[in-house]
Amino acid sequence: MSVVRIWAGRRRAPRAGRLAAPSPGRVRARPEVSKPAPEPAIDTGAVQAAAEEFLQLFHSENPGPIEARIAAVRREIDLTGTYWHTAEELVFGARVAWRNNARCIGRLYWQSLQVRDLRTVSTAGEVAEHCFDHLRVAHNGGKIRPMISVFAPETPARPAPRIWSEQLIRYAGYEQPDGRIIGDPRYRAFTTELLHRGWRPPGSPGDFDVLPLVVETVDDGVRMFELPGSAVHEVSLAHPELPWFADLGLRWHAVPVISNNRLIIGGVSYPAAPFNGWYMGTEIGARNLGDTDRYALVPEIAERMGLDTSNETTLWRDRALVELNRAVLHSFRSSGVSITDHHTESRRFLIHLEREERAGRTCPADWTWIVPPLSGSQTPVFHRYYDSEDQLPNFVTDPDATRRGLHGNPPAFG
Repeated sequence: MSVVRIWAGRRRAPRAGRLAAPSPGRVRARPEVSKPAPEPAIDTGAVQAAAEEFLQLFHSENPGPIEARIAAVRREIDLTGTYWHTAEELVFGARVAWRNNARCIGRLYWQSLQVRDLRTVSTAGEVAEHCFDHLRVAHNGGKIRPMISVFAPETPARPAPRIWSEQLIRYAGYEQPDGRIIGDPRYRAFTTELLHRGWRPPGSPGDFDVLPLVVETVDDGVRMFELPGSAVHEVSLAHPELPWFADLGLRWHAVPVISNNRLIIGGVSYPAAPFNGWYMGTEIGARNLGDTDRYALVPEIAERMGLDTSNETTLWRDRALVELNRAVLHSFRSSGVSITDHHTESRRFLIHLEREERAGRTCPADWTWIVPPLSGSQTPVFHRYYDSEDQLPNFVTDPDATRRGLHGNPPAFG
C-alpha cells in the first residue's frame, strides 16, 4: 500500500503504444520576526463551484438530502469566502483524495484510511505534538495503519500552518569539506539551512540522523522540533543469506508519512495534512538506498558480493540491486513491520482498477509512477495504458512547498 511511492521520483515515460507520550523537545532557532501574510484574493464563484461539485460527489456515494446542505454552504461562502466541511465530508474527501491520486500504486485500501480531524489545531507546537502522535498511532506495533492528520485549513481570514519537511521522518545530509556527503544527499541543502537556524545534530554526524520537524505558522514563525524517540521506529537491515550485510549498519524508518502535500477538497485547501500508508520495498531498496543521488549503495554491495564490476554487461548493478531489495523486505518482515513487494502491489493495483471500473469511475494513473523501479516489465502494471486526467479531491505539491522541503526556504510567512 505504498503511499510514499507517489513522491519518490519520476522516471522517463514509456514510448507511445507500449502497453500519551512526552512533549516534543524544541530546538532553539535563530530569532526572526513573523510577518502577517497578505490576504489572498478569493474567487467566491470558483469556491462555490468546487464546493457544489464535491457535495454532489459526496451525496452520490452517500445518499441523502443535498439541497439544504448546498444552500448552507453557499451562504457560508458568501459571508466568509470559504466553508467548513462536516466531519463526514472531511473523511470522505480525504479518502477520495487518495483514491484519485494518479501517482500512487497502493490505492486498493483507500476506504480504510483513518482520518484524524485536527482542524482546530493551528499553533506550531500543537501541530508538532500531533504529528508525533500520528507516528506512534500509525506504527501500531508494526502493523502500519493508513492514516491522515488534517490540520487547520487555509481561509481568507487566517493562513494555515505549513510543515516544511517532505516526510515527518527524514535523515540529515551533511556536506563535508571534500565534497562528500554523510547521510542522505537529497537533504544536504535542507540540513545546511537547519544547522544555520540553530539545529545541532546528536553527537558526530551519522548516516541516519533524524532531522527535526519544521513547522511554520503566521503567529509562531518557523520552529524546529526534535522527534521524541517514542515516535521514531526504525528497522535495522540484514540479508537472509549474506551475513556481512548487517555490518553495513543500514536502517530505515518504518512509517512513511508524507507531510508537505496540500489536500484539496471541494475548494478548501489543507496545506498541513500528513498521511501514510506502508512502504513498498523498492521505495527503500531501489530508490532511497539505491539511487545514485541518494545513498548510492549498489557499487559497495556489488563489491562485497564479489561481482565483476569491470563491464556493464555482467549486470552487476542489477544483481546487487536485487539483493539490496531482498534485504529490505526480509528485515521489515523479520521485525514484524508491514511492507509489500512490487509484484504483489502491482497485482493489487489492477484489482483496484477493476473495482473502480465496476463502480463506474475512472481511475487516473501515471504510468511513470505506477510502474515499479525494479523489474518493471515483469509486473502486470507495465503492459497497459491508463487514464491520466487529474481528479479532485486530491493531494498536490506546490512549488513553494517543494523548495521548502528540499532547501529550507522560502518561509511561507517571512
